[in-house]
Amino acid sequence: MSELFDAVDALVASRSPLPSAEERKRLRVAHGLTLDEVASALKVRRATVSAWESTKKPTEPRGPEREAYARLLKQLAGLYPAPVLATFTGAPAPAEAETLSTASEAAVMTATENTQTPAPVAAAPAATSRPASTIIRATSTSRRPTRKAAPANTPASGADPRFENGPLAVVDVEDGQVLAYCIGGLVLDVPAKSLPSLVDWTLKEAKLGQPKLSGPGRPADPLLVLTEAALERYGLPTMLTEEERHAGRIPEGHKVIKQLVRAEWKLTKRGFGPWARIYRPAKGSERQCVQLCIPSWNALDTRHWSDAAQLPPAELARVLGVYASRVMTPRGSTAVTGLELMTALHPPTYAVRDEETGALRQADEKTPGSLGKDAIDPMNWPPCEVPDGHPVLKDLPRFHVRGPAEKLFEEAYDWARPMTDAECTLRHLVGIDVNMAFAAGANGLTVGLGEATHVTNPVFDAKLPGSWLVDLSHVDLSRVKVGKEWVELDGSLLPSPFTPKGERPEGPAWYATPTVAYAQELGYEVRPVEAWVRYDNGRYLDGWYSRLRDAYLATMADLGVDADLAPADFLTAMEGYKARDPELAIVVSAIKATVKGGLGKLRERPRGEGWKPGEPWRALSRPTWRPDIRAAVISRTRINLHRKIVKHAAFTGQYPVAILSDCVVYAADGTSPLDFLPYREGKPLPGGFKLGINPGLVKWEGTQTVLWGEEVRERFDAPELNLARYIKDGTVADIDNGE
Repeated sequence: MSELFDAVDALVASRSPLPSAEERKRLRVAHGLTLDEVASALKVRRATVSAWESTKKPTEPRGPEREAYARLLKQLAGLYPAPVLATFTGAPAPAEAETLSTASEAAVMTATENTQTPAPVAAAPAATSRPASTIIRATSTSRRPTRKAAPANTPASGADPRFENGPLAVVDVEDGQVLAYCIGGLVLDVPAKSLPSLVDWTLKEAKLGQPKLSGPGRPADPLLVLTEAALERYGLPTMLTEEERHAGRIPEGHKVIKQLVRAEWKLTKRGFGPWARIYRPAKGSERQCVQLCIPSWNALDTRHWSDAAQLPPAELARVLGVYASRVMTPRGSTAVTGLELMTALHPPTYAVRDEETGALRQADEKTPGSLGKDAIDPMNWPPCEVPDGHPVLKDLPRFHVRGPAEKLFEEAYDWARPMTDAECTLRHLVGIDVNMAFAAGANGLTVGLGEATHVTNPVFDAKLPGSWLVDLSHVDLSRVKVGKEWVELDGSLLPSPFTPKGERPEGPAWYATPTVAYAQELGYEVRPVEAWVRYDNGRYLDGWYSRLRDAYLATMADLGVDADLAPADFLTAMEGYKARDPELAIVVSAIKATVKGGLGKLRERPRGEGWKPGEPWRALSRPTWRPDIRAAVISRTRINLHRKIVKHAAFTGQYPVAILSDCVVYAADGTSPLDFLPYREGKPLPGGFKLGINPGLVKWEGTQTVLWGEEVRERFDAPELNLARYIKDGTVADIDNGE
């Protein structure tokens, strides 16, 4: 009989009532839960939970998952009852706002969100505004901070009690009171009257920071973002003068810097600039350091952070908080943060306990898999791998120009060709763009971890990272191997995979390992003359790639673009995705800039400071100055793209018209990528282009007419003008400036 009862219970549970998709999402967001957290608890995939909440075509859970999901939603509904919007049209008095219950706060937050959020495909609700009546203040000196319901897609603070208020705070002044806006809607009263006391308060009472990202690493320092009102309050200029902008800092004699000196605080060598670091020397394992971010001093570059610097404090805290939780607490520009993320995931040293004193100290050897704690001696760098002006090249004639046989030149594509007569009969030019192309190029790539060894007449080893001097001019793209089969192609319509401009090499040149390996893959023999190889190697960038990939995919999913969408649904979801939540769109931009900027920093050039050619510059002194790693990533990214182009040409007979970095333009009769990408029964060409949001897959970049392309080239008398540069919106005005 009990078995029958169990069967009846299971049957009833399989039809457990569920609220609408919108209500399911509202309840999850009100409790500050992420899609990943719900999916983990119910033992399903993230995409499954996202589909349950989809406002376009919601799916229904079945079986035991439905019962568990219904139970979760029922409990959340008890905590966060559906709001009645009319109840909140009038703002309560300030005294009433201070005593709002947690459930009431959530209702206010949700009511505000529901009045601001459109309902496109799986759109993430927008961040709420900051009405004074809903601010929950927690005076750090009197009681434990109180947390509001988290705004949509704002990360919850970590479990570490040291950092329970999150990684950062935006410091502002309102009605004479200094407030610190943290993630999750928390607002703290700040008692500090001066900048030194603000730093003290941050380290002793604010409970800001972020747990370490790897075992041997260290926690992230707290970040304070100072608004213009906060700058005025603490005696700092709201804007830098032209001279200060050029110097990147305020003068050493500024009164605030004198206050810090008197309080025994120090600044890094870069001084007090847009990303100032204020610290005292560490005592044992205890670190005392606070990072400042000053948006009005151009700390948040508009190219990467859009208009984030203009956001109100609560919204800015949300944007930076999402970025910090998914990437890391910003340490400077997105480029600096990208490089710091590599170090945070692979710290150069680790702590050991001294057997005699029992105190912790740094180990003498480097952490396995890291780049080490000491930079490579500038004079030990292979001459072919360093940029012009490097100390190892100081004996070259002053105006000597190094050619391909002297200089490793692995860069992204900038190639175009005239259209054929057949292509001119088609109607449109369609651009597709590879998602996170350079991140995908870093994934699984073996790179050198130490110094290079010089060898002559080596046998090429595709598993050995390094730089190879080899002649690849004999590789004929008219006949290449695709897989195990030789295929005939029109080589004149393809760019060479060995040069950024797509020109066929004319003799020996230096190449990174992925480029030479691709020549072998195409079916041709390679015989290097010499090489600089690194026997100490590893997949240093794997963790870096994974963290940035996950950050990108999670944020795009919050914007309604999931990783498992069908091609047509993906193109629909990408339409106007930025407008669904402009703040999260800023985070996406910053994540992508972190990838490119971090790789660029591996070969940082001199930045003024009186540098002269042949002299060392500051960046050479760090272990992460690694132009060889940058070259290998770019090489692999370019080769990955060429491989897809070749497979597409072999299968369809279609050839690209233009390529710019990770954007490829094809002539087609239709306006959509689906009009020329060879999908068969919903499946893409194996090894070719595939629509999707994952790194390495492609999205639609833009469409213009063939007539537009021909008219532009004719107007500027440039038959090989790179149309990929202008395919997105068709604007070509910058050509007039010679760009």
